[in-house]
Amino acid sequence: MDAFTVTLHHAYQVAVEAAVEAGRVLRWHFRRGLEILYKGEIDLVTEADLAAEQVLISRIREAFPDHHLLSEESGEILQDSPWLWVVDPLDGTTNFAHGFPVFSVSIALLHEGQRVLGVVYDVMRDELFAARRGEGAFLNGRPIRVSRTLRLEAALLVTGFPYDRQESPFDNTREFVALLKRCHGVLRVGSAALDLAAVAAGRLDGYWEFRLSPWDLAAGALLVEEAGGRVTTPTGDPLPPLATDIVATNGRIHEELLEALAAARAGA
Repeated sequence: MDAFTVTLHHAYQVAVEAAVEAGRVLRWHFRRGLEILYKGEIDLVTEADLAAEQVLISRIREAFPDHHLLSEESGEILQDSPWLWVVDPLDGTTNFAHGFPVFSVSIALLHEGQRVLGVVYDVMRDELFAARRGEGAFLNGRPIRVSRTLRLEAALLVTGFPYDRQESPFDNTREFVALLKRCHGVLRVGSAALDLAAVAAGRLDGYWEFRLSPWDLAAGALLVEEAGGRVTTPTGDPLPPLATDIVATNGRIHEELLEALAAARAGA
């Protein structure tokens, strides 16, 4: 195998083991209770975030000391490398802090700006979603595929809302109301990584959200692509390496969802 393939396969093992280990840390904190700190008015950080992040960083840095690493809580660890890890130790912090058992660990690896590895671990359900570029997407080792829903009116969608929605006019409420009237239903789960994993597994048909952070999307976007779905910006352009706005679907309803979002944004 060439050097790229060797590195990617090693990275896959490290990512899976790190995600599961970080998940054990999160479960322990979740069951014992926790101290909540605030990064903003409603943007929470907990001691569990920080403990899980240390697991991820130490695992990755031990295996790949020369790689870049971007994490939600610690920022960016810079190296002169074409490899970039993008990690979220606790996606769904608000759920976690309120005792709602829906949250995840998200780990992605990019090579020269392309997403090549994605792992999302649903901590409380013990479901591990994983994908490598060109090798398909898997749930606990079994292949997954996107749904076969053909029309937006029959689709079950999921979305989320920005933390500063109380002040910002770009709060996604107009789009939410418009889509709620055009599809079978719209969920709000509270973990972007799990939203994307659900689309990849065919449990949901589509997802959109705006003004996220790269660590929310990087792993899940690859899951959807490798499961046969489509991932773009809300304008239909290719998704940038460190995207913050996203539309992800089974591919079959993608254009219809893009059109509906554009009409809602325009006030039609």
